[in-house]
Amino acid sequence: MTASTTPDTANPLSGAPTLQRASAPMPISAPSPDVEIQGVTKRFGDVTAVDHMDLSIARGEFYSLLGPSGCGKTTTLRMIAGFEQPTEGEILLDGKPIAGVPPYKRNVNTVFQHYALFPHMDVARNVGYGLRQNKVGKDEEKRRVGEALSLVRLSGYERRRTWEMSGGQQQRVALARALVNHPTVLLLDEPLGALDLKLRKEMQLELKALQREVGITFVYVTHDQEEALTMSDVIVVMKDGRIQQQGLPTDLYEHPTTRFVADFLGSSNFIPATVLEFDAATRMATVRSERGLVLRGKVTDPVSSPAVDDAVTVATRPERLEVRAAAATDGPESTSGTTAWTGVPGRISQGTYLGDHTEYRIATDLVGELIVRRQNTKGTQSSLGAGPGDPVVATWHEDANLILTS
Repeated sequence: MTASTTPDTANPLSGAPTLQRASAPMPISAPSPDVEIQGVTKRFGDVTAVDHMDLSIARGEFYSLLGPSGCGKTTTLRMIAGFEQPTEGEILLDGKPIAGVPPYKRNVNTVFQHYALFPHMDVARNVGYGLRQNKVGKDEEKRRVGEALSLVRLSGYERRRTWEMSGGQQQRVALARALVNHPTVLLLDEPLGALDLKLRKEMQLELKALQREVGITFVYVTHDQEEALTMSDVIVVMKDGRIQQQGLPTDLYEHPTTRFVADFLGSSNFIPATVLEFDAATRMATVRSERGLVLRGKVTDPVSSPAVDDAVTVATRPERLEVRAAAATDGPESTSGTTAWTGVPGRISQGTYLGDHTEYRIATDLVGELIVRRQNTKGTQSSLGAGPGDPVVATWHEDANLILTS
């Protein structure tokens, strides 16, 4: 078989030719992960920041490490970058162990929340700093700086001083500086945290579009659930140094396996309950709440098989509930009958208008407070015809019930 090479025009930052095959393509094995974390623990004195982590980060995907402060996500990023060394375990980059390899010799770059740009240098010299450290020629530096600035939509800003630029523009300069060295993996440690809300939302979309264009692996640290849902191919939810759950954003949001994940990724109504019956074939459970309401739902943990009388939690997303003004004859309904719908009477304790939707807090005798989010189809919250203190009924289908065993 013969082959010829042509420049890679689809990705100006690839730095390598693309192989054009002259005959029928041969089967290609799946690429190895860009980052593998194998049994990694990191301790700082008596504090365990990362606890026996195993993680495989696939090539060319956008991974987000999501969790509260102190969960170990930034420590994980710093170990990949080489700023910290694991206490136990091993990290592989592009299939090769990197223990003891200093940060400047790892083919990764990091973008921080505070961009650490050099104020005495213009944009071009900021972006080309790493190239000059690697003794790249001036013509090559100019070409690659131009390509990087084009990717982040800053062509023509080469001579601008960074302190003359907006926060969003400075962030793009930091991204260009990180990308110009053609890293295998780009590490991003809450890089949008210093931006205002509107600009942050715009940059979320730009970052994801940029990642698709350059085709390299992004590992992104954030405590912001919306950022993770907006940009990620895979979300890794962490708590106390351990991975709680990982998967596609839709899977984690629709099928959280623990109360922590259901609460951290979005918001939920939580109803403590006891198992009455569990069908292992369908993964459906019938449960009774502490105040006697019978509900049915699917057990989200694929390896859990709750027994009768086990304590569980029923989680329902606020947008899956409906609310209507109560009629005089309304009373509680549950899945103990023939219907798959549950109706719980209560009174509105608060209604908050949030533009596209109104969030109602409803006090009930059967399940405590319920949160319901209702779309504002008429532009105001008055379409419900009820306000604080008025009787209402919250209803939802059993498909909305997520049975959490932990």
